[in-house]
Amino acid sequence: MKMKKLASGIALAMMASAGMAADDTIKVGVLHSLSGTMAISETTLKDTMQMLIEEQNKQGGLLGKKLEAVVVDPASNWPLFAEKARELVEKDDVDAIFGCWTSVSRKSVLPVVEELDTVLFYPVQYEGEESSKNVFYTGAAPNQQAIPAVDYLMNELGVERWVLAGTDYVYPRTTNKILEAYLKGKGVTDADIMINYTPFGHSDWQSIVADVKKFGSTGKKTAVVSTINGDANVPFYKELGNQGISAEDIPVVAFSVGEEELSGIDTKPLVGHLAAWNYFMSVDTEANDEFIDAWHAYIGDKERVTNDPMEAHYIGFKMWVEAVKKAGTTEPAAVQDAIIGVSVPNLTGGYATMAPNHHITKPVLIGEIQDDGQFEVVWETSGTVLGDAWSDFLPGSMDLIADWRPPLSCGNYNVKTGKCSGQNF
Repeated sequence: MKMKKLASGIALAMMASAGMAADDTIKVGVLHSLSGTMAISETTLKDTMQMLIEEQNKQGGLLGKKLEAVVVDPASNWPLFAEKARELVEKDDVDAIFGCWTSVSRKSVLPVVEELDTVLFYPVQYEGEESSKNVFYTGAAPNQQAIPAVDYLMNELGVERWVLAGTDYVYPRTTNKILEAYLKGKGVTDADIMINYTPFGHSDWQSIVADVKKFGSTGKKTAVVSTINGDANVPFYKELGNQGISAEDIPVVAFSVGEEELSGIDTKPLVGHLAAWNYFMSVDTEANDEFIDAWHAYIGDKERVTNDPMEAHYIGFKMWVEAVKKAGTTEPAAVQDAIIGVSVPNLTGGYATMAPNHHITKPVLIGEIQDDGQFEVVWETSGTVLGDAWSDFLPGSMDLIADWRPPLSCGNYNVKTGKCSGQNF
C-alpha cells in the first residue's frame, strides 16, 4: 500500500512538474515547407525563426518565459498547410504562427486561423486584395513592389512592351491583373502585353523563352516582369542565358528571386537583370551587418546569404514581441489590438510600423544582379511606403479600405456605400 501511495505521489509530482514546464514555455508555430518545390525558399525562413527565438531566449525570453519553436513541414502541399496550422494551434497550443510563402498556402491557412482566432505573420510579397484581423502582412503589397518596379522600367529604362510571366496560382494571376490594369491606364495596348503562366516546378523553358525573345524583337524596348516562384526559377534563368538574352536586350525584374534563389546557379549570364524587394543583403547599415553576423554565427556557414523574406520575419517577430510586452499576454486577441502602431527598426536603416490595415511601412528597393549573386541597389524610394490591402487600380477594390481599429474593425470597408462587406474578400 505504501509503495502504491509512493508511486502515485511520484506520478502526480511528475505531472505537476510537466505542467509547470509547459506553463513556463511560450510556443511559437513555424509553418514552412522543408520539402517539395518550395523548400528552396522556405527552409531558410524556418532557420531564421529558430535563430530569432534562440536570440530572444538569450535575452531572457518573453514575459518571464522561454520561447519554444514548434516546427512542422507542410511539404509544399497547399491543403496540408491548413491541416498543419490546425495541428499547431489545437494540438501544440502555439500562441502565434509564422509561416507560408505562396499565397495559395496562405489562403489555405486563412480560414483556420480565423476560426481558431489566432495570429499568422506572413513574410512574403503578395497580391493584396485581402485583409484579415488574424493575419499580419509583413511582406510587400503590390504598391510596395510590383507597381514601383513597373514605374522604374517605364520611366528609367523606357520599356514599352511587357511580358508578365508567372507561376500558375493566385499571387501571379492577381498581381498581373493589377499590373495589366495599371499598364493599360498608362496607355499600353493589348498587343504590347504578353501573359504566360507555368505550373510549380516547371523545368522546360526553351519554347517559352524563345517566345519571349520573339516578342521582344519588334524594335520596342521589352521587359519581363516575373512572378515565377520556387525552384522553377533555376531553369528559367539558365534558359535565358542559353538563348543569349541579356539585361541590355530584355531586362527581367523578378519579385520572387532573391539572394537565396541565386545562390544555386551561375549568375554571370544574369548580370544586370533586376529584382524589386524591400531589403537586400548588400544594404550597408549597422543593423544589417549585425543581422548577417548573427545569421552566419547561428547557421555556421559564412557563405549562407540573407534575403527579403528573412527581414520580413525579423520585423514581424520583433513586432509580435513588442505587442506581447504591451499587452502583457500572448493571448492572440490582445496581441491583435496591441500591435497596431508598433514600430521596430528594419534592417535598411529605418523603421517599420504596423498600420491599422495589418500591413507595414517598407522602403522599396530595385537591385541589379551582380556576378557574385548579390544585388547592387540602383533605385530606392526616399522613405517608406505603407502597404495597401486593396488595389487602387481594380474596379472592385479601389473603394475599399481596411481598418481593424474600432469603430470600423473591418477588412473591406466600402467608402462609397459606408458598409463593411465581411472580414476579408
